[in-house]
Amino acid sequence: MSIVRQTLFDRIKDKLDERGIDPGSNPGRAWIASKAKQMRATPERLMSSQNVRGNTMIGKMYFYWYDPKTKDKLPKWDRFPLVIPIERYGDGFLGLNLHYVSAQARIGIIGSLSEYLNNKSYDETTRFRLSYDLLKRASKIPMLEPCIKRYLFSHVRSGFLEVSADEWNIAVLLPVQRFESKR
Repeated sequence: MSIVRQTLFDRIKDKLDERGIDPGSNPGRAWIASKAKQMRATPERLMSSQNVRGNTMIGKMYFYWYDPKTKDKLPKWDRFPLVIPIERYGDGFLGLNLHYVSAQARIGIIGSLSEYLNNKSYDETTRFRLSYDLLKRASKIPMLEPCIKRYLFSHVRSGFLEVSADEWNIAVLLPVQRFESKR
């Protein structure tokens, strides 16, 4: 008999389902925000998931460990980003790290970007259809600017934990960012 390990996301979704609460609703967001610490939401627990992969896909959402090349020049950086890759390069990618804005702003960003989804299924096929040029034109979403960051594959320190579309509203509220600053 195989044991299926429940991820933190599964546990949160199950608790919300038991209470009949939609994670995208205001009561759902409030519940997630209040219970995330109690449920021991940490980067380590998230990364122990079975959904860790070796690469990224444009428009999906990921957690991973990162050590910036230019950290000595940065005022602060996120060691455990929550990123939506928007453009791929030979040595890395450009992405939106949602940890650079408040949890409330993250919710707003996800909502505002929903018009750029490839479908409304909110399943494993759902992703954002974004590019840097499109985001520059989306001036109605000014809170995106601090989120746009460049990442090098050679400085990624883990696999990528893919967050499925039905878990986005949970992921943006988890207090797992790990900011460091120049010493």
